[in-house]
Amino acid sequence: MKYLPYDLSAEELTAFTPKWHGERFPDGRPRVPDKILDQIREYVTVTHAWQICKNAGYCWQYLGGFQSTAPKETLVGRALTALYLPLRPDLRETMTERGWKEAAEIGDMVSWPIQRLSERDVYVADVFGKLRDGPVIGERLSAAIYARSHNGCVHNCAVRDLDGILEIEGFCVFHRGMDPSHASPDTVMLGGINCPMRMEGITVMPGDVVLAKGDCVIFIPPHLAEYCAVSGMVTAYRDRFAKLRMAERRYTPGEIDAEWKEEIEEDFRSWLSGLPDVPFTTEVMERLQGERLW
Repeated sequence: MKYLPYDLSAEELTAFTPKWHGERFPDGRPRVPDKILDQIREYVTVTHAWQICKNAGYCWQYLGGFQSTAPKETLVGRALTALYLPLRPDLRETMTERGWKEAAEIGDMVSWPIQRLSERDVYVADVFGKLRDGPVIGERLSAAIYARSHNGCVHNCAVRDLDGILEIEGFCVFHRGMDPSHASPDTVMLGGINCPMRMEGITVMPGDVVLAKGDCVIFIPPHLAEYCAVSGMVTAYRDRFAKLRMAERRYTPGEIDAEWKEEIEEDFRSWLSGLPDVPFTTEVMERLQGERLW
């Protein structure tokens, strides 16, 4: 029996993410390989990921206007979602009692999603943009999150205890502001964990790959993650080549900004062949270009 209204079983989550054919966590979430996460962190820009998602029909994956506790850091990982709702006392009381008795949950609801985190997860919480009485984590729970995931958070709400959070090396929270209050039992309640979740104008699924940098976040559907990573590598090298050739004034900005002529493509392939340790083959590059998702 479920103790939260929105808490998908492993079987349900598998059924609702049918395009993912790879490994899964025991809770049913897609487990995009670490190698792909590393490639996305190193090579993929938010703009590139947005283009891939949009061209594949996923138009509502990007959200901006965040603040970050580590503005120069890039956050990448697998989403574990937590859906919060405005308080309804009778429902919160019922969920709390059932969570304690039937699932051996401990303490307040705001700690329950943290217990489910795995290595490289990103704790993605929607508290409907709440600032005053909105923070669901402070210094202590942030330390618990980092201990379990060695990763960060995306929270659509304020954060508290900022000084203490900044002392957690390697931890990063994308948030909506700082407020000294907290999401008390008198204001909000946890409605779901590992469930489909609306965050303002976008939809987030458990297992989505989170890419957050600057003031923005994009949630990449897991079945698009590898394509995003590899095409991001190709794009990074094409951009490097383009800037080099324009600096040399070999090609005009108009030639570089348009679809490249065959002579430029040949020059690019020749330039690639002279580089050490290129992380993709010419065959892979040409196949991706044929699919036209970016």
